[in-house]
Amino acid sequence: MIGRLNHVAIAVPDLAAATAVYRDTLGGHVSEMVDQPDHGVTTVFVELPNTKIELLGAFGDASPIKGFLEKNPSGGIHHLCYEVDDILAARDRLQAAGARVIGDGNPKIGAHGKPVLFLHPKDFCGTLVELEQA
Repeated sequence: MIGRLNHVAIAVPDLAAATAVYRDTLGGHVSEMVDQPDHGVTTVFVELPNTKIELLGAFGDASPIKGFLEKNPSGGIHHLCYEVDDILAARDRLQAAGARVIGDGNPKIGAHGKPVLFLHPKDFCGTLVELEQA
């Protein structure tokens, strides 16, 4: 059901500093910062030959990564994103198997302009999983 790894998301306390590390120290090709107000984050994508790294900074007081950064003040891996061919079929199959979809169960439009869902980390070996329709 899951396809290729779309990205690894890393929550960071200072998005500008993290962007500089990936661009200047590691020599990565990084995107501009883009506010994602519907998701409470600001994103920067680092393009790699086989996937992407998504750097996440908190956007607004209700940002869902604020709690994560309080527990992990230096930042850290926040989630993994896998591509699926049909996000609604994937959701239905996963829910039938007992997996919990975070939120109301309906996809939202993600940072790439495609439908996404998040799956509860307790159901996936302690890892927050994002599904993105390919």
